[in-house]
Amino acid sequence: MPAPDAGRLVRLFCTFLCILVLISGCAGLTGQEPLRVTVAGIDPLKGEGLEMRFNVKLRIQNPNESPIEYRGVSLQLDLNGQSFASGVSDQSGIVPRFGETVIDVPLTVPAFTAVRHAFAFVGGAQTGNIPYEIHGRLAGGMGGGTRFVDQGKLSLPTDGMIGR
Repeated sequence: MPAPDAGRLVRLFCTFLCILVLISGCAGLTGQEPLRVTVAGIDPLKGEGLEMRFNVKLRIQNPNESPIEYRGVSLQLDLNGQSFASGVSDQSGIVPRFGETVIDVPLTVPAFTAVRHAFAFVGGAQTGNIPYEIHGRLAGGMGGGTRFVDQGKLSLPTDGMIGR
């Protein structure tokens, strides 16, 4: 049996790669709705040294017809457009189709970040609102995971007690 020529192998390999690219491109056209993620609660945790730690409860809603399996969560919290806290969890589970689940993610605020933001809060406290944004990813699945974003404003008390 004659050996296949190198040109034919290269063409077959290129064809195979093109088919893979087309298939992966079509996966993004499935009409999937983005996950709806909200902060359901924040509880203090014991920190190390000068760092602050919080347990953030994320409510994940899946408005799609298929469940989303995850094996790990990462989260980044920005305040006033600047990085404030980050965290990861090896928690795993499934967000059911047309369902929801609550995921706990411990966040760490480095000491110097806390000091820097304390001064920034003084300016934001005068308006009573501080913008926040969370970026995260549920790890797992064929595409490496599902990314999510939520944003809003933290309302601070405006009774004149801030800054006293």
